[in-house]
Amino acid sequence: MSPQFLKLKRPLGALLAVSLLGCQPAGDAHQNAPAPVKKSEAAPATITNAPAAPAKPAKKHKHSNRLVNEKSPYLRQHMHNPVDWYPWGEEAFAKAREEGKPILLSIGYSTCHWCHVMERESFENEEIAEYLNAHFVNIKVDREERPDVDKIYMTFVQMTTGGGGWPLNVFLTPDRKPFFGGTYFPAERKYGRRSFMDLLGLIVENWKDEKRRTELLKGATEQFAAIEKHTIASKVEGLVLTESLLTNAVTRFKSMYEPKFGGFAQRPKFPRPSLPRFLLAQGVKRNDQEAIKMVLHTCDEMATGGIYDHIGGGFARYSVDAEWLVPHFEKMLYDNAQLIQLYLDAHLVSGEQRHADVVHDVINYVLRDMTHPDGGFYSAEDADSEGQEGKFYCWTMEQLKELLTAEELKVVVRHFGVTEKGNFEDHSHPEPLKNLNVLSIVDPKLTDAEQILIESAKAKMFKQRATRVRPGLDDKVLASWNGLMLGAIARAGAVLNEPKYIAAAERNLSFIQDKLWVAKSKTLYHRWREGERDKVQLLDAYSSMLDGALHLYESTLNTNHLQFAIDLSEGMLSRFYDAKEGGFYQNGDGDKSLVMRLKEDYDGAEPSGNSVASLALLKLSKITDRKDLHEAAEKTLELFGRNLQNSPQGVPYLITGLDYLLQEPHRLVIAGDAKDADATKILSAAHSVYQPNKVILGAEGPVEEFAKALKPDEGVVAFLCTGTFCHPPTQNPLKVASLLVGKKEPAKTP
Repeated sequence: MSPQFLKLKRPLGALLAVSLLGCQPAGDAHQNAPAPVKKSEAAPATITNAPAAPAKPAKKHKHSNRLVNEKSPYLRQHMHNPVDWYPWGEEAFAKAREEGKPILLSIGYSTCHWCHVMERESFENEEIAEYLNAHFVNIKVDREERPDVDKIYMTFVQMTTGGGGWPLNVFLTPDRKPFFGGTYFPAERKYGRRSFMDLLGLIVENWKDEKRRTELLKGATEQFAAIEKHTIASKVEGLVLTESLLTNAVTRFKSMYEPKFGGFAQRPKFPRPSLPRFLLAQGVKRNDQEAIKMVLHTCDEMATGGIYDHIGGGFARYSVDAEWLVPHFEKMLYDNAQLIQLYLDAHLVSGEQRHADVVHDVINYVLRDMTHPDGGFYSAEDADSEGQEGKFYCWTMEQLKELLTAEELKVVVRHFGVTEKGNFEDHSHPEPLKNLNVLSIVDPKLTDAEQILIESAKAKMFKQRATRVRPGLDDKVLASWNGLMLGAIARAGAVLNEPKYIAAAERNLSFIQDKLWVAKSKTLYHRWREGERDKVQLLDAYSSMLDGALHLYESTLNTNHLQFAIDLSEGMLSRFYDAKEGGFYQNGDGDKSLVMRLKEDYDGAEPSGNSVASLALLKLSKITDRKDLHEAAEKTLELFGRNLQNSPQGVPYLITGLDYLLQEPHRLVIAGDAKDADATKILSAAHSVYQPNKVILGAEGPVEEFAKALKPDEGVVAFLCTGTFCHPPTQNPLKVASLLVGKKEPAKTP
């Protein structure tokens, strides 16, 4: 689709190149976009998880704007900019209409590195701010709180520039239709690019000319209508959802594999766990050892690379290189939740303890540094510390010489590849730090004595690092991301036999139900922070929390969790589901601030709400025998059939749901007292083997009628069923495990 800038096409089009600095690809292109989304991230948040400092007198600020009343850490970072920022809402829209001004919509998030470079260079610049205030209505949006707003305008920028990312800066007409946009704009002419002020001046010049403004408004309306039409998902007539779609996806994913360092892109590299998880499942299902090795190799390379925090645990957002060496250092809750799931899969398939160790380390990091005292999970940690990217995480040789013994230093230098010169420099800062080393395991071979030295050195480094100024903590609690982490930790507790993980998941669910859930109306709000929830309802929140609740139910057989999952599914269907065409809208129809409703299916760094909803509803339908849930999932998969067929690399989570639809899953019914020790043993055995195509349920609560009818003569009995056939009941946990991985026995009709 070609941009329709009319008279502005040539002058504004010539400036498009300035928008692309600092953007990193997020994976494969969405079908609706001609090129991959490109992302730039990280930044100093105003909230930190460092020990509280003594109270200081309130700082007097020269400027304050309406963002002082917001809860988002990202918006509050901008509340003392000289730019007169408005939050997204009618007050700003009314001002634009009344004064006839264009809108500058600037979207980012608290750990976005290039967002804060642009803030430092432009939005804290008095001259630029004065110009913005005089000629524009300026709106700031936290894309993590409002992914529905972000998706609309990101789609526009992708389709008109061939890329996208954050910061996302889009110029809108007073009725919120976009006419020009990009990502990072430098304040001054550099990198061979024009400045932000050049762009602002050009837009104002064209806006003030009545004829050109009329043409611009007309072009914006026409272009917006074309984009709206292009983004409408429609079912492909005659396309049948078959196993061939899965085979095609496996072939496509394997062709994307980078054999030297693993991963499914060249550079930069995002973990994007939904893709390797699908490929691993298909590799096991098809006995495709090549596919299995690709995924396990990728897991090993990520876990030894600099993208992994070898001192404190947890994964960074992505690596800027092919080797997984130099990351953008921000840590996101949703990345780590999905990576827990991937490494649990890898552990079950490989049998290797090193994959389980990664899971333990990531969860320990989350529970230590990313958890509210009452159980909610925080959103992210920044890349920057004291305004310098990587300063908290990196080491110089001199620092290590001062901290470690000679024996410890020798093995640390060899093991982590530390050099005097270092391997990282923050080029975005006016005064970059020198000789920094990102820790990456370059020599994994250690004797027992060297392993002791490494552990001793890491303990010292962790203790010393804790005295540094920590990166900023984005401490908002999002229902969507909490659902992903809740499910991951619950499953980890079951797979690794760690009751404390189950307890953490239980506390998290209680937190969400207390802060963000209204049981009477089956309403789930999206964000909580500092005692206040927002008024936003999003598909992502419902679908991810539904997924998390199901994992917790399958790990505990607590019927309260199953009932919560059912209530969530009903609330989700009533608010977001399109019963006529299939698929789920990203937001409900009550939000009048949005100029369009979209059905998102792209599984990028985060899986889409439609993808998560489809798989979760299929699982819930098998537990409850609810045909309406199954139908909604199936119609959703049919709606996005074009992408399942033509662009499976864009929808790896969605195609996982397709596999679940096509292959009748195992239903393991554990009849008897779920709290009995024998039930616990059977439950543990069921989770100890790799079988993604299953559901686990008890015989109590709102489960299918067949399960309710199962009454053991005594104790606890397990029934493994597929469709209408069941294996003979057993009380032997080992038997349950062997049946789940496919060892055949005579079947009988229940």
